[in-house]
Amino acid sequence: MTTPYQQPPQPQTPQQAPQWQGGPAAGYTSPIPVRRAHLGDALASEWTKLRSVRSTMWTLGVMVVLMLGIGLLTALVISSVDSDPQIPSGQEVLSLGFFGVLLGSMCVITLGVLTIASEYGTGMIRTTLTACPSRGRVLVAKSLVFFLLVFVISMVITMTVSALQLSILGAESPSGGAWLRATAGVSLYLATLGLLSLAIGALIRHSAGAITIMIGVVLLPLVLAMFMFSDSLTKLREFMFDYSIPNQMAAFYSEEVRVSGPSGWEPLWILLGVTAVAMTAAFFSLDKRDV
Repeated sequence: MTTPYQQPPQPQTPQQAPQWQGGPAAGYTSPIPVRRAHLGDALASEWTKLRSVRSTMWTLGVMVVLMLGIGLLTALVISSVDSDPQIPSGQEVLSLGFFGVLLGSMCVITLGVLTIASEYGTGMIRTTLTACPSRGRVLVAKSLVFFLLVFVISMVITMTVSALQLSILGAESPSGGAWLRATAGVSLYLATLGLLSLAIGALIRHSAGAITIMIGVVLLPLVLAMFMFSDSLTKLREFMFDYSIPNQMAAFYSEEVRVSGPSGWEPLWILLGVTAVAMTAAFFSLDKRDV
């Protein structure tokens, strides 16, 4: 029973859904095609990142100046000072590019580490792995882009320096094998050394620490061997001399640059084996550890 001042209860009716939850909007399809990401997308992303940062331009610029400048300067100094009219052999002239390549390798090491370790320092690695959850694909893309970039630039510089040195000194043309080792061989070795640096950067995740380790790997065995005067350390001293990075790099030029150790293309196979082990460790490290 209700009083005159009370309203009778009203039956509850279900509320209608808003218009935006149904109707034509529910069947909207985006005009942008949707597809699965692949390695090509990761390559394009890594190439954009690598070429858009200042460290790449500065590092590669210094490498070009060192390799080109020291190679040409050495040839000019020898041509102006040497009074011997004897024409040098082509292989002897090609070996003049060794010093520029050795210094240029420091730039390759630095860039290889920064390619991945700098992303851990800035936190960009989180964005990278969010955009591409496949961590193995990220590592492969970084490795391919970096390797091809260093190889192409090194190949162009070594061929240019070699041709100019032969022209300046008026030397005989070297054999095809010597020319191939001094250009393509050295370029492959530098690019592989950069890949080893990239792997160390992925393992250490700290730019300064990884660069320091790689410089130690390149220079420390040779420096330590120079101070091993004891006869009991003779075999160890010879081993460190023979398999040091500078001595292996010199094997691509001439027997006169080096004393003993690997010859021909052997240094490249040795470095490829070491790099494969380091890259495998970097893959499992990237896949298992948090970012």
